[in-house]
Amino acid sequence: MLPVLLMLSTAGCRKSPPANVAALVNDRAITYDDLEKAYRRAQLASASERAGDDEVIAQKLEVLRSLIDNEIMLQRAEQLGVMAVDSDVEAQFNKFKVTYTADELQKWLQARHMKVEDLKAQFRRDLSVEKLFNKEITSKIRVTDQDVADYYSSNQAEYFRAEPQVHLARILVTPGPDPEVRNLKSDKAQNDREARRKIALLEARVKKGEDFADLALNYSEDPESAQNGGDLGFLLESSLEKTDIEIRRVVKSLRPGQVSPVIRTQEGYQLLRVISKEAAGQRDLNDPRVRQTIRENLLNRKDRLLRTAYYELARNTAKVVNYLAQSIRERGSK
Repeated sequence: MLPVLLMLSTAGCRKSPPANVAALVNDRAITYDDLEKAYRRAQLASASERAGDDEVIAQKLEVLRSLIDNEIMLQRAEQLGVMAVDSDVEAQFNKFKVTYTADELQKWLQARHMKVEDLKAQFRRDLSVEKLFNKEITSKIRVTDQDVADYYSSNQAEYFRAEPQVHLARILVTPGPDPEVRNLKSDKAQNDREARRKIALLEARVKKGEDFADLALNYSEDPESAQNGGDLGFLLESSLEKTDIEIRRVVKSLRPGQVSPVIRTQEGYQLLRVISKEAAGQRDLNDPRVRQTIRENLLNRKDRLLRTAYYELARNTAKVVNYLAQSIRERGSK
């Protein structure tokens, strides 16, 4: 009789999971509400087909794992005093919202069952974790000249150019009221007269020495390149044959660093800046751009590896209780 009584006593002492808590991280709760919001955001981002019940549960376990990892990192950021401040959050929010009209932003939030305060809280978490990684990992990585030389020696084929290339940036102004235009000033010409006036003013500002990339970021009406300061990347010389004949002529005539006069095309009015021109053939290790590219690649590679290791070590020292996983396991064993 005694063993039965002991079993009953033990069962009676087992604590029920806290209400609405999917997991605890060092006694801080991640609620099922938090999980549901994060899951909906993940579904919107993936645009996957409708999943079955078991697959949905598996997906939620993955999302919860990510929330747990982020909470572990956030708590470390708090302990080390590297939390994002209000000005960081506001700057990130302002950068984000310029890509939407007020109505579009509201629809974006509603689709994710979020408010502006929720979005800012997410930015605060993300920025804080990034500050943590910068302090603990990125700032401590060193890439030596020998590392760069060794990489180049093993990967010379990456720096061979079969044909000449040109690195371009542009500022585009279009005459129509296109709702897809995104720039920091939300500045849009509504007709041809406004477009001609706007591009002329921008050309004058470039001639006065204002930074081309800043002007593109604030005023260009190209939705693809405006947010990159107008940067179009490297283009093969042969690809220019498919562009407007006037653009081809101007690009061939410009030297690196020069900006074109206003060019009128079917898209609208453009200013083009030639950032650099690359000849065909093997790029040498002594080229500063080659060395910089290799250095950045090696740094990013080390950074990703060390972040993965940092996550693993952080999990080892955190006290985590995954109530969702427990409940799934218990249901499956019945």
